[in-house]
Amino acid sequence: MGKVLIHATVTVDGFMADSDGGVDWMFDAESVEADTALVNRVVREIGAVVGGANKTQTIEPGEEPYGGMLKVPVFLMTHSPRGPIEKDGITYAFLDDLPQAVERARTAAGARAVALLGGSISRQCLELGIVDEIQLHVVPILLGRGISLFSGLERPVNLERLETEAFAGGIHLRFRVLQPG
Repeated sequence: MGKVLIHATVTVDGFMADSDGGVDWMFDAESVEADTALVNRVVREIGAVVGGANKTQTIEPGEEPYGGMLKVPVFLMTHSPRGPIEKDGITYAFLDDLPQAVERARTAAGARAVALLGGSISRQCLELGIVDEIQLHVVPILLGRGISLFSGLERPVNLERLETEAFAGGIHLRFRVLQPG
């Protein structure tokens, strides 16, 4: 089976969104072909996605993971499970058990990676010890406040740096998560 990967774009001060949940700042950063190539390489590794559902358990325009360009199964966490939704060739399943969702995503992804999206899902999976790697794209901006990707972890998580690339659009960092022995 493939790895479980936290894949996120963050600010230099560690925020994945502004205080209102907005991410427009991501698209204002300069980028070059090498930035795009690296991000596309990571995206090609992904075979399934696990994230959080919105309050209405719908897939509204702009809420599709990876803008809907990634045609892989999506498993969304909710407190009220319901039947799946098919939209634009993507199946969205709504589940209330995170370890089960990750396991179903791993099965669906086969040898490819499962991408975890969102701070809460990422932190919970780190706490459960089921994250293999973290891939961060750090954009050169400071928001000062916002929604943190890792704030609230209950324990330290040791990492091994696997890759560091820096281009015009920011710094790309890849880490292996070292599980406590």
